[in-house]
Amino acid sequence: MIDPDGYRPNVGIVLMHPDGRLFWARRVNRDGWQFPQGGMNSDETPLEAMYRELREETGLLPDHVEVLGATPGWLRYRLPPRAIRRNDRLVCIGQKQVWFLLRLTGSESDLRLDLTDKPEFDHWRWVDFWYPVEHVVTFKREVYWSALRHLAPLARGAAGQQAVPLPRPELDPARARQWREAPGRRYVAGSRGGTDVNN
Repeated sequence: MIDPDGYRPNVGIVLMHPDGRLFWARRVNRDGWQFPQGGMNSDETPLEAMYRELREETGLLPDHVEVLGATPGWLRYRLPPRAIRRNDRLVCIGQKQVWFLLRLTGSESDLRLDLTDKPEFDHWRWVDFWYPVEHVVTFKREVYWSALRHLAPLARGAAGQQAVPLPRPELDPARARQWREAPGRRYVAGSRGGTDVNN
């Protein structure tokens, strides 16, 4: 299912441990890590699609989680040119997503990555709340930033201020891009978002 603008409706899942850390999973046979996500069927609501994807990708059932909230409307990201299949009848240029914040109420033993014939992930771990913005593939960073920024107050209310601190300003991909591209700046990438070597 692709909309007239070329975006595929999709749901994203931010699964939170009660202590505020987030579920972070590695794609099968790849080095990339991400949140669970997946396309919506034409007969599904976003909530129905989220529960289906949750079961398929993590093994969790509705009884294992509490829905804390969702992003309003659609958040979009474009695929890099190399990932666009131009020969398909309907060309998908990206995803439009509703992101859900879930709190794990079951146990970690309820997590199962191998329930389908083609698992999405082969490994997972818990990470700090803002970690994914810096470590997801580059073309998803802005949508991750937007989703987490919207969901952070809900997460903070559930897990506490210390568990979900305010984000560092340089995490904002748009702000970081403007700063890197400012005339006269030379930028060196690093784990904390980069260094301005002119100062």
